[in-house]
Amino acid sequence: MEAPEEIRSVAVIPAAGRGRRAGDRMKVYRPICGRPALAWTLDAFERCYLVDAVVVVAARDDVEYCLNEIVEKEGFGKVRMVIAGGRERQDSVAGALRRLREEDWDCVVVHDGARPLVRTDLIEDVVMAGRLFGAATAAVPVKDTVKEVRDGVVVRTIPREDLWAVQTPQAFRLDLLNRAHSEAAAGRVKGTDDAMLVERLGAQVRIVDGDYDNIKVTTACDFAVAEALLAARLHAEKGECEGR
Repeated sequence: MEAPEEIRSVAVIPAAGRGRRAGDRMKVYRPICGRPALAWTLDAFERCYLVDAVVVVAARDDVEYCLNEIVEKEGFGKVRMVIAGGRERQDSVAGALRRLREEDWDCVVVHDGARPLVRTDLIEDVVMAGRLFGAATAAVPVKDTVKEVRDGVVVRTIPREDLWAVQTPQAFRLDLLNRAHSEAAAGRVKGTDDAMLVERLGAQVRIVDGDYDNIKVTTACDFAVAEALLAARLHAEKGECEGR
């Protein structure tokens, strides 16, 4: 599946969360394998040929730090701007969309800054699906048994064959995501992800096979797991290079 060259895509990376559950330091700046988590995230987008530019949404107090210590120090040339985020993730994405309205973008890719293990090929798959179908998200089949519980008592067991755990990246036609956020704001609707807001419009969101390693680092345990996964990946990549 080849994406038309004339379609221009921009990525929005919400990275304004304080990550209190992970300790005092904000989670996106905590190191994983000697590099800030956010730097690993941005590196994957820097290497994605289908993404033309990146907008990072940082906490208001961290805009300068993010720009100087992450973007400029790491040399991320695709990052067009680092802007201050809102109170909630949804507010941060909406703020980025407002900044993009006057520019000529066709597709927007939203990805959590706190998912540093995202692979470039997954970004490419989601972008291509978003361009083709208008809305797409990475997701993985649920492996655990899921039960609906009310007042501490199991109500029913939900067939897991139809259940998927949604991740990011998520890609949308820019006009569609703009409308989804506008209508959500008008109705004071808070969504847990951007795909949910698009679903409210009656639009179909396509599923792209995600990656179980594409975890969101929130707790100290998450960081330990991410460190192990990334170290194993880097070791494997080093072995491949030496074997050539």
